Amino acid sequence: MTVLLRFDRVACIRGDRLLFEELSLALAPGEALWLRGPNGAGKSSLIRVAAGLLRAAAGTVERFGRVALIDEAAALDAELPLRRALDFWARVDTVDGHTVDRAMEAMALHPLAEVPVAMLSTGQRKRAAMVRVIASGAPIWLLDEPANGMDDAAQARLVAAIAMHRANGGAVMLASHFALGVPDLADLDMGARA
Repeated sequence: MTVLLRFDRVACIRGDRLLFEELSLALAPGEALWLRGPNGAGKSSLIRVAAGLLRAAAGTVERFGRVALIDEAAALDAELPLRRALDFWARVDTVDGHTVDRAMEAMALHPLAEVPVAMLSTGQRKRAAMVRVIASGAPIWLLDEPANGMDDAAQARLVAAIAMHRANGGAVMLASHFALGVPDLADLDMGARA
């Protein structure tokens, strides 16, 4: 089986607290995993370990492809108009403007292209972060509370983007307090691991 992301007996410690241990999982093309559980259960830490931003205390993490991440920070220059902020990441990810246009269309953000990122609402910033993820071309999406602040229409666009990514052979790890209506979603209850 082809795998995009693999955890083998991974442990994570934050401060003096063991969040999880002996965690093994694999995400193959087209698969999605919902990390659920109460605040403090380790969902965000697991996402950060998967992204390579937090070192596992034990075990191994293997990524077979690039990773795109959404977390609490939009990672967009707040002073720039939205399109220019997104174009910065397009250059980093070596994608063209048409790719950004298609991603902006997917998240219905073209009308806000000239609005400074600092002026966007929470939901609009989350949609902008999704544009960055979609346009990146990364096969592995790590989405930490991607729907925060989104209305129903924006959540529907998020779910559609996830479905399209999976249909094109991508994998998704989603940390959220609710499943967002994503179909055929495996789940890992982080609260049960505590």
